[in-house]
Amino acid sequence: MADISVLIPTFNRLDALAVTLTSLYYQEAAGFAVIIADQSDIACLEQQSPLNTAVRLLQNRDVDVVFHRNVPRCGVAQQRQFLLDRSRSRFSLFIDDDLVLERYVISMLESVLRQQHCGFAGNAVIGLSHIDDVRPQEQDVEFFDGPVRPERITPRDPEWRRHKLHNAANLWHVQRRFRACAARPLLYKVAWVGGCVMYDTEKLRDVGGFEFWKDLPVRHCGEDVLAQLRVAAEFGGCGVMPSGAYHQELKTTVHDRRTNAPDYLDIYG
Repeated sequence: MADISVLIPTFNRLDALAVTLTSLYYQEAAGFAVIIADQSDIACLEQQSPLNTAVRLLQNRDVDVVFHRNVPRCGVAQQRQFLLDRSRSRFSLFIDDDLVLERYVISMLESVLRQQHCGFAGNAVIGLSHIDDVRPQEQDVEFFDGPVRPERITPRDPEWRRHKLHNAANLWHVQRRFRACAARPLLYKVAWVGGCVMYDTEKLRDVGGFEFWKDLPVRHCGEDVLAQLRVAAEFGGCGVMPSGAYHQELKTTVHDRRTNAPDYLDIYG
């Protein structure tokens, strides 16, 4: 059994997913498996080129890659719960299907979770097209002074504004300023982290995972935010610098965002 399951929900992003999987091939970490929940219009996605080349590369590294067809579509929260149900690993890394990861990402996040015993650790996604877009008004950061501790916040709290650090390329500028490196990562306080988040699998399950999908309309967003808020309240969670997660900057596949899970549901039950 792999120590880490990399869980990827995907929908109609053949080429982007191939790039994401190729970046997984170059990870320093060993002992991980890849599980993909596919809701694409194309059947048998794994047989499409260039995706099958990326899969073969991973298999040649003894990385298991498993595709599951998950239809009909019942929303992104259900996609995530579908993946979580198939993880048998101590840690579950959820990544979007349109990322490129630096080689240190998986091993660094795993090391943080093992050292901190918290619920999640994440690399916020950087948009490299914004390198020249410097936004000092959005670059406040609160580093942990000591261990990662549980924290309960809501959209009404001032801590919610932490999410601005993850806009555009803010994190790129901040981590360069603090000279963050993978050998000595810096842990900071977050509202939530999007795109690349590793959970302690049992801790995520302890707060219900994404089972709340049953209480949401099919068209929704913010499911990852809601899950992280619940995990952080019980076990703590953190952002990690340096982030080695880069967005391919494609258009979203979640077009209807009128139902935001943290607003629609009671965050803490």
